[in-house]
Amino acid sequence: MMPTVFKVGIQARSRHVMLNRWLVAVALGLGCAASHAGLFDDEEARKAILDLRQRVDSLRQTHDDAAKRLSDDMKHINEDNAQLRRSLLDFQNQIEILKQDQAKLRGQNEQMAQEVSEVQRRQKDLAGGLDERLRKVEPVKVTVDGRDFTVEPAEKKDYEAALAVFRKGEFAASQTAFFDVIKRYPQSGYIPSALFWLANAQYATREYKEAVTNFRSLVAQFPDHLRSPEATLSIANCQAELKDTRAARKTLDELLKNYPQSEAAVAGKERLARLK
Repeated sequence: MMPTVFKVGIQARSRHVMLNRWLVAVALGLGCAASHAGLFDDEEARKAILDLRQRVDSLRQTHDDAAKRLSDDMKHINEDNAQLRRSLLDFQNQIEILKQDQAKLRGQNEQMAQEVSEVQRRQKDLAGGLDERLRKVEPVKVTVDGRDFTVEPAEKKDYEAALAVFRKGEFAASQTAFFDVIKRYPQSGYIPSALFWLANAQYATREYKEAVTNFRSLVAQFPDHLRSPEATLSIANCQAELKDTRAARKTLDELLKNYPQSEAAVAGKERLARLK
């Protein structure tokens, strides 16, 4: 939509052009009247010329007035345009200031978010450190192979680390880890389980004699332990690997006698049948 100030300027220019065209036509008329003056008497010619001059003067005055109005209108239009440009410039400056303020606020928000995150991280670290210190001080209750007992946090950590190494298939490394547990915590409730997994790691690396020693240690010290029937069957397996069939049959007989209701006994009976 065209602004009003521009419409006024266009209309004024149109009137000015039309007036100029009319004045040219009048001038041409005066010239024609002068060339034909001989057709009229002098008095009528003078009157006609005076009348035309008055009309020309009137038109000229009208033209001057229109030109002045046009000049005034153009002046107002220029002033309005200047004011509009100033307003637009002010508006752009305000927008720029708002953008700067917004960027500043965004930066402050990001800084605050970082500070909050840092505070939360420190609180978490403090809480974690406190929990860790409490865990190091307070014994914990565990259940392993059907037995409930209390251990120190470090003791639990070392045993679970050794078991994790075994489960990854790193049998040689797990032997070292279980040896350390048995040596560092000789009275620990983990001892029978540690002996069992140590012997299994030795069996996996074909150290059958060493495996037999640790399986026997488990059965001798903890005959009622959940792992003892399986340890007895494993002894027989080690003896079979060592080509000592007689010792293997004897061990299987002990398994059937001492743990007749165990799953290991079922497997041992099948194993014994194959050995005969």
